[in-house]
Amino acid sequence: MSKKRKWDDDYVRYWFTCTTEVDGTQRPQCVLCNSIFSNADLRPSKLSDHFNRQHGGVGGHDLNSLKHMPAPSDQRETLKAFGVASHEDALLQASYQFAYLCAKEKNPHTIAEKLVKPCALEIAQIVLGPDAQKKLQQVPLSDDVIHSRIDEMSQDILQQVLEDIKASPLKVGVQLAETTDMDDCSQLMAFVRYIKEREIVEEFLFCEPLQLTMKGKDAFNLFRDFFLKHKIALDVCGSVCTDGASSMLGENSEFVACVKKEVPHIMITHCLLNPHELVTKTLPTKLRDALFTVVRVINFIKGRAPNHRLFQAFFEEIGIEYSVLLFHTEMRWLSRGQILTHIFEMYEEINQFLHHQSSNLVDGFENKEFKVHLAYLADLFKHLNELSASMQRTGMNTVSAREKLSAFVRKFPFWLKRIEKRNFTNFPFLEEIIVSDNEAASIGAEITLHLQQLNSFFHGYFSVGDLDEASKWILDPFLFNLDFVDDGYLMKNDLAELRASGQILMEFETMKLEDFWCAQFTVFPSLAKTALQILVPFATTYLCELGFSSLLHFKTKSRSCFNMNDDIRVAISKKVPRFSDIIEQKLQLQQKSL
Repeated sequence: MSKKRKWDDDYVRYWFTCTTEVDGTQRPQCVLCNSIFSNADLRPSKLSDHFNRQHGGVGGHDLNSLKHMPAPSDQRETLKAFGVASHEDALLQASYQFAYLCAKEKNPHTIAEKLVKPCALEIAQIVLGPDAQKKLQQVPLSDDVIHSRIDEMSQDILQQVLEDIKASPLKVGVQLAETTDMDDCSQLMAFVRYIKEREIVEEFLFCEPLQLTMKGKDAFNLFRDFFLKHKIALDVCGSVCTDGASSMLGENSEFVACVKKEVPHIMITHCLLNPHELVTKTLPTKLRDALFTVVRVINFIKGRAPNHRLFQAFFEEIGIEYSVLLFHTEMRWLSRGQILTHIFEMYEEINQFLHHQSSNLVDGFENKEFKVHLAYLADLFKHLNELSASMQRTGMNTVSAREKLSAFVRKFPFWLKRIEKRNFTNFPFLEEIIVSDNEAASIGAEITLHLQQLNSFFHGYFSVGDLDEASKWILDPFLFNLDFVDDGYLMKNDLAELRASGQILMEFETMKLEDFWCAQFTVFPSLAKTALQILVPFATTYLCELGFSSLLHFKTKSRSCFNMNDDIRVAISKKVPRFSDIIEQKLQLQQKSL
């Protein structure tokens, strides 16, 4: 690790002052143009070179003369009173705004000084003239400056989120998921859901690497340490929704055991967004073999560069739409459903390509039984994709998600009855290729067995079911039958009073369910608290899946050593940095250092 250089008061002779980062690193800043340099530049030769080249001045100032220069604070305050930003404020504002856009667009920090600023200077020179170019030249946009700006904005956003968490009237919900980046480093990502004013807010919490091992205990330590670091008790969490390996973040994992030991009454839920893996585990042998054949065919085409190029050329020649296949993956579950549909729709063309390449996969691929199994799998996974897509949204709560899963499972008996009558209406791809009664009877028996197993697994794994009758007032307090509520239930009087209000009825009909109960916190706090304890917990880790997609933009081959926690927070958070406060604090630190 390189040695950090220290500030010397003698450096003021080159019109430089010192800025100190959060970690104590000292960096020189030019008083004349506000440019901030790295710690490595904190030496007389570098400072003198900048002063002579950029400002052409004569050195020789001492600390006392610089300290007694007229302070710009009076001028800044006067301009601020008239709603006009001072020159320093404008330069900092421009720098922070660009850094914010850079993070939002997930661009590398070097894009400012290597591309954007040179282009802006050329445009200013051509369109606005040399004076405008000189003004733009003073905007600090170096790699280090952009990095520093993003760190400061990230800390401001995090501070806003932590303040909201502390002020939330109810315990917060957390969703947690783990993935591995391109450097084989395990990343733990978390989002939080809490109540602020009259709405439920979802926000990014953190994305931290698991440094050594990837056990449930390690995930818990990282999770707990985040709250301890920011002086928040872990029992502020009322629920945690997890996704990932069962040994690490599953319902019976070491992570869950540690969390429950620390917070005994916490609610633990598992992501309801991945029924595809459960379906695969329940597949009979022949259907599983058909799925594996599809995987081998894709690997044969995509895993070898010559085959992939020939495959694309072949499809362009015959004018087929799908020239590029998606990779089958375990973690990105939507890929599997799309691949099966594409393979079925391109069955004849892929079969021709395998023949052309003399592949040993031809015999299994062109088997009639395989095609029948492929059609069923494509139909089934298409249904699963539609189910999962319906739960892919922000604000999805456990009640809505379980209702969707329950509705899906309730279709199984109707499907089974139709299959008994050789009616494959619910499986259009399969219906398209079934031509004989023998084929229908054979595949019908396999489908019946699979759907029966799937039905029992869905009930056990996802605990599909509605709220108990006494709690269904949460969904609709106006149509709910109060006879289901015990007379000793303390909130029965509140329910009766709420139902009598026409204004509250209008609010219920025009607002989302979660927002409606948030709005009742001041009038019926007990009802609102009980309802929101059901509605606040996460049902899926959808936000983490979105975050992992953003992670791909930040962690690339050219940015593999990059610590992306601050960048990803600025990029995907809904919070906007408090620019005026950040700039004011920055200028105050500069004034103190003079």
